[in-house]
Amino acid sequence: MDITQREKNAWVIDQELLWLSRVIETRMLLYWGKKSEFSDVSELEPNDLTGDESQYALLINELKLNAVQRICLLIALAPHFKPHLLDVFFIKNADYDRGFTEFGGIKGNNHGGFLPTGETAAFIIAGNDMEKRFEVLGFFMQDPLFNELNILGIQRSVPGEPFLSGFLTVSDEYLNYFITGINHKPSYSTVFPAKLLTTALEWEHLVLEDRVMEEVMEICDWLTYKETLLSEWNMEGKLKPGFRGLFYGPPGTGKTLTASLLGKKTGLDVYRIDLSMVVSKFIGETEKNLSNIFDQAINKNWILFFDEADALFGKRTQTSSSNDRHANQEVSYLLQRVEEFPGMVILATNFEANIDEAFSRRFQAMIHFPLPGPKERLRLWKQSYSEKAVFEENVHLKEIADKHELSGGALINIVRYSSLKAVKRGSNIILYEDILNGLRREFNKDGKTIVI
Repeated sequence: MDITQREKNAWVIDQELLWLSRVIETRMLLYWGKKSEFSDVSELEPNDLTGDESQYALLINELKLNAVQRICLLIALAPHFKPHLLDVFFIKNADYDRGFTEFGGIKGNNHGGFLPTGETAAFIIAGNDMEKRFEVLGFFMQDPLFNELNILGIQRSVPGEPFLSGFLTVSDEYLNYFITGINHKPSYSTVFPAKLLTTALEWEHLVLEDRVMEEVMEICDWLTYKETLLSEWNMEGKLKPGFRGLFYGPPGTGKTLTASLLGKKTGLDVYRIDLSMVVSKFIGETEKNLSNIFDQAINKNWILFFDEADALFGKRTQTSSSNDRHANQEVSYLLQRVEEFPGMVILATNFEANIDEAFSRRFQAMIHFPLPGPKERLRLWKQSYSEKAVFEENVHLKEIADKHELSGGALINIVRYSSLKAVKRGSNIILYEDILNGLRREFNKDGKTIVI
């Protein structure tokens, strides 16, 4: 974001917070029974942001946020931008020598100002009006700002306490967006056990059989033209926005690279889910971990990539024990979340048969990534070596490609090994002996012997 855009954003948020301060001032006057030009805070019209090009205004206009939603958002933003605006709530109740319960709020560990809770927002919006308070409570529990969009949240650290006693927060993603104008990309953590999958390679580096490539490009077409079909062709009621694909085949055949390139081609972020941090032996933890991922991804238009998906999407077992029942519940829950997800989910596995049939029936695409044939292997051998590499006279890549069946991943390992040997010798000549030793190493991994 350039300085001009940053100034626009700062100015409009400053104006919004001035409006919030007037709302708070009006609520306090009404609460204490003092004279006010307004009989209710709802009479204070929010700023007209029509045509405003700041990041904040664009979001407000895009989501068509009403006054109540904007008040809640601004209350959550106030501690970050104008913490003193909420100092009015530090007033003490003289009868009990403590703060007013109805104001809500908590004291931070390091933050010196007033940290608002859901109770604070309810007081500002509803005051003593019980019906409006009911509306606010329902808003907090059901509004997209707190659910699908994950813009706001209620942090409840103590189970069993009133719902509105939780700290009212704005997500790091949107806080970062308001400040920088850049969409935040979540960091890998226990809360979000997924890593952004990127690649420096291009489509020409992906070597697949023509049939496989054609199926992959059909997915690319869906990601590119989905909105046209759903909106312009009015097919929203006939087609679901989500897409589920299964990539299956031996390791090293291009499944992960394909997922990366789909994201690169369509401008979508691809997140590779770390199943070791998702799957838990403790009841309910797997569902909780999955929920964290899907909740954050649901409106981001991301591609979720589950590698070695057997661990999570495997076949359900006969329910002979409570553990079996729990495992089956996890699969059922996952099936539901995948069905509801409006973006793309790709499962990758070595064996198609390992995936539960309940998932298989719901895939729009099931693509087999076989080991590359002789023609594909020759292309991989030729394109994988550096342009600076020179081959020893007895190196015949076509003969090697015809004779030795390898995955693309194994082939790259051999290229790396033989190239490093050349660099170590201070040469750019690739020796047949080094390629042969590399072949032996790869075949030994699978307990095979190489036939010369």
